Amino acid sequence: MDRIIAADVFIKIVEQKSLAGAARALDMSRSMVTRYLNQMEKWANTQLLHRSTRKITLTSEGEKVLNHSRELIAIAQNISAPIESNNRLNGQIRLSCSPFLAHDVLPDMLQQFLHAHPEVSIDVQISNHVTNLVEERIDLAIRITNDLDPNIIARPLGKCHSVLCASPEYLEKNSKPITTDDLSRHNCLNYSRFEKSMWHFSHPEKPVSVAIAGNFSANDSSLLLKAALNNQGITLQPKFAAQKYINNGTLIHLLPHLKPQTLNIYGIYRSRKHQSLALRSFIDSLVTYFDKIDT
Repeated sequence: MDRIIAADVFIKIVEQKSLAGAARALDMSRSMVTRYLNQMEKWANTQLLHRSTRKITLTSEGEKVLNHSRELIAIAQNISAPIESNNRLNGQIRLSCSPFLAHDVLPDMLQQFLHAHPEVSIDVQISNHVTNLVEERIDLAIRITNDLDPNIIARPLGKCHSVLCASPEYLEKNSKPITTDDLSRHNCLNYSRFEKSMWHFSHPEKPVSVAIAGNFSANDSSLLLKAALNNQGITLQPKFAAQKYINNGTLIHLLPHLKPQTLNIYGIYRSRKHQSLALRSFIDSLVTYFDKIDT
């Protein structure tokens, strides 16, 4: 955990006289402020604040830690200005993202960014689980979802469009679905992190939700894609991953008159006010990149 950010959070809690006030002042989630305070008390090995329903007051040890925190922030401000004044990006960015993004979407963008900024390093942590940014020391987590926790700090990066598809061999044996009702008679390969047993589609008149069933599910869309390529069933895939197989005829685009529900792509981070120049530039580059590619 970043001790400078933790010190700044502790100062803001004292100044605002509440965790909620500190969260608002720092543009940070309440849960993140609590984690930083807990870590400060762990480092100090003592309680730093007396907390009641009405007010927050410093313990005697908290007074000492507050003074040290202010000294640390002053030192950090003195050394950070000249480092970033030349506008050269440097430092490490720890990035968390899903296997699909890491393998199919981001490799070119990451290499382009590193080539343009040789003093920056990027450490990619591939994961499908919800990341604890503080505990795992993640600077940025990229997530594809329409169910974002309102308490976290996030920036929209782009959209993820999907297509329904299956192999010609599977369709030859099981017939091609003509309507959404036909999907109930097929082996549907489901992405288990989203709503189970339901696929959602847009329609000019009204949205359509379809109950589906199948013998294989996974929390990694690339596994479902491989299963479809092996003639195991129908899959709902990110367009970016499936389009090349549709173009060469390995997969068939099904029910093209319906548009699967579009998902949002977010960049999730700890605070807007405590971002390095490299991280800010990287997030801006992601927005530009996702705007150019057809995800």
